[in-house]
Amino acid sequence: MPPGKYMPNYHKDPEVVSRLSREQYEVTQRSATERPFQNAFWDHKQPGLYVDVVSGEPLFTSLDKFDSGCGWPSFTKPVETENIVERRDTSHAMIRTEVRSHFGDSHLGHVFPDGPPEAGGLRYCINSASLRFIPVDQLESEGYGSYRQVFQNEEKE
Repeated sequence: MPPGKYMPNYHKDPEVVSRLSREQYEVTQRSATERPFQNAFWDHKQPGLYVDVVSGEPLFTSLDKFDSGCGWPSFTKPVETENIVERRDTSHAMIRTEVRSHFGDSHLGHVFPDGPPEAGGLRYCINSASLRFIPVDQLESEGYGSYRQVFQNEEKE
């Protein structure tokens, strides 16, 4: 968490859930998976912050996004580890690690150990339908101003 950041009250809001699109609802509330290569963020390259579509809790940044070729947005790490919950998933005759948001309890996707080795080796394979994107130039107006420094630090390097 950025230094001095106020901890907002992230939570699963029934009113927000009632306004989700059908696909957002199926993914976040029923653990569905959207189609690969046919979702909003699989090839999205704009700098910014990805937050839970239900709770608004910060999840990933564009700085940790990479093209894994899988057809879904892929990230090497969460921006706030405490906002991510991992659970064993044995559905579909597979053993995987499901990724959920901590406060919103939204199904996000899965994490796999086949990410870039130089970035820790993880690939967080995330459904676009579970995310809302906040462009860097809108962080302050959307209430995520403290995250601006994450991008400023990168610009300096």
